[in-house]
Amino acid sequence: MVFTADADGRCQVFTWDARTGRARQVTDRPGGTLHCAVDHDAHVWWFDEDADGHGQWQFRPFHGDAGTDRPGLEGVPAGAPRGLGLTPGGTVAVATAAAGATSLHIGQRGGPPRAVARFEGHARLAGISPDGLHLAVGGPAGSDRAVTVLSPDGTVRAVLRGDGDGGELWALGFRPAGTGRDTELLLVRRRRDRYVLGVWRPGTGARLWEWCGFDTEITASWYPDRDGVLIRQERHGRSLLHRADPGRRTVGAVPTPPGTLLAAAARPDGDVHYLWTSAAQPPRMVSTAGTALPPLGTVDGAVPGEHRELWTPGPDGPVHSLLALPEGLSPAPAVFLVHGGPADHDRDAYDGVVHSLVASGFAVVRVNYRGSTGYGPRWRHAYPAGVGLTQVQDLVSVRTDLVRRGLVRADATALWGTSWGGYLALLAAGAAPGPWRAVVAVKPVADCAAAHRAGTPALRALDERLFGGTPEQVPEAYARSSPVSYVAQVRAPLLVVAAERDDKCPPEQVRRYLDALTRADVRHEAMWLDTGHDGYDGRHHVAVLRRALGFLDRELRRRGRPGRPAPDPGSGSAQTSRSVRSGVPEGRLAPAPGDDHPSAPERGGHHAEGRHQQRPADG
Repeated sequence: MVFTADADGRCQVFTWDARTGRARQVTDRPGGTLHCAVDHDAHVWWFDEDADGHGQWQFRPFHGDAGTDRPGLEGVPAGAPRGLGLTPGGTVAVATAAAGATSLHIGQRGGPPRAVARFEGHARLAGISPDGLHLAVGGPAGSDRAVTVLSPDGTVRAVLRGDGDGGELWALGFRPAGTGRDTELLLVRRRRDRYVLGVWRPGTGARLWEWCGFDTEITASWYPDRDGVLIRQERHGRSLLHRADPGRRTVGAVPTPPGTLLAAAARPDGDVHYLWTSAAQPPRMVSTAGTALPPLGTVDGAVPGEHRELWTPGPDGPVHSLLALPEGLSPAPAVFLVHGGPADHDRDAYDGVVHSLVASGFAVVRVNYRGSTGYGPRWRHAYPAGVGLTQVQDLVSVRTDLVRRGLVRADATALWGTSWGGYLALLAAGAAPGPWRAVVAVKPVADCAAAHRAGTPALRALDERLFGGTPEQVPEAYARSSPVSYVAQVRAPLLVVAAERDDKCPPEQVRRYLDALTRADVRHEAMWLDTGHDGYDGRHHVAVLRRALGFLDRELRRRGRPGRPAPDPGSGSAQTSRSVRSGVPEGRLAPAPGDDHPSAPERGGHHAEGRHQQRPADG
């Protein structure tokens, strides 16, 4: 096994040998390491990236040391990782992104590369067939190049469309060798209000398994030595495992405890290994066959506080929230921890920020607002009030519900968001200022148009889909959803954390927003990190956590008066009809794994597109 875990505050790659039961740390990079794999000949792979997220794949023998490291393909230009394909015969395919395009190379492990193709905009290598004769590349899931199948010489064998009545389409990987079947590429398509598995075969094309559909997002992988598919479904903030049998056309449950599965993989003997967690329990590895798996270096015991969930009525259906309440304190000062994405969701999963806040006496509210995954296609695509403004309405509605139930203090509620969640926090601070007493925005979008112009190809494509065009085509839509348009209405003090190397929520548009706050005489603090958008070094997370906890303590507790909670200062919905000037300063918003695939690449299903930022627990 190869996996990532904490090593003195940094995410690093480890191996585990089932025969000896021993785990061993493989990487010790100063900036941490996240992307890793193991091939059929027991070589360990990881992506060696610089501070800007660009680099190359490296490998070494499973039992080798640092002196045996070699480039996966000698001479591939450095870029951001966009997929790795490995065959039993030692053929390697790598995709890297740079300068707005994704390049695909192939070759023998450790040998020279041969260029296969170059894709403008967003693309991701979804897999290579065991015989090395087919490569699958995923593009924007709703486009006319959702999946492209190529031969190693670059000849296009098939192009599968994701638009039209069939909806979005994703490729999940080729059937492995040893299953007794011909080449098959696993697919998942959104078909009306369901996600349906299927396969593509050379000569016969794509065929959906209409008997294998789900009402919420899924990801899937082949069993390595039998005719089966392991399916991980995200539903209402929790995960479910299923096994599909194509021969019998049946789907059965793989029993797991209630909570979230951050990853799952089938073994050749039918065992399934998965990484399980819940809001009250830190992550641990589990085997369905009872195999002892390596422990993870995480916190011991249960998380403090009372963990529950809440459904708040809404115009497009009830809004689901996960609550963590400090023991013996009700109503409590509350922090709304807003998830990124937008195509992501908050999970019944351990989160180090939640742990720290609850232990410090704050209630934590995690809202799966409209646009979140795990609640079906209609929920994910519901933006009736506009981008961002719809989500702000849901945050305000849930807050009003919690105050009415006496669970949180009306005079002490705050927002804390990261990435797209930071964008929503800033937008709510200005578009619906009444309810909030403090706001923390980490690596946010502050000006939607400017962020679009400086963002990655995948993020630009997402913005254009959400807004209905570019900033030049629909300037009013971008301005109406931009936090910078509402600076004059902000009442709560702000803590804004930004990153100098951020390519998803670029730093310059944050600087312009901070300048606008100064001109409007809005009380705020700024904190700058010399990092990119994602970070694998816990020291940066801890620095932000400390700063934010101190800020929230001052604003929610020390400035308030003890005794009876004050009346609710503001429960109105987001302002969605006010006119704003169209000539706002350039700024911006967000999407990601791939950036068209999963939120955190190892965490979600095929569906997550957006700006994502991993909080400390996510590694």
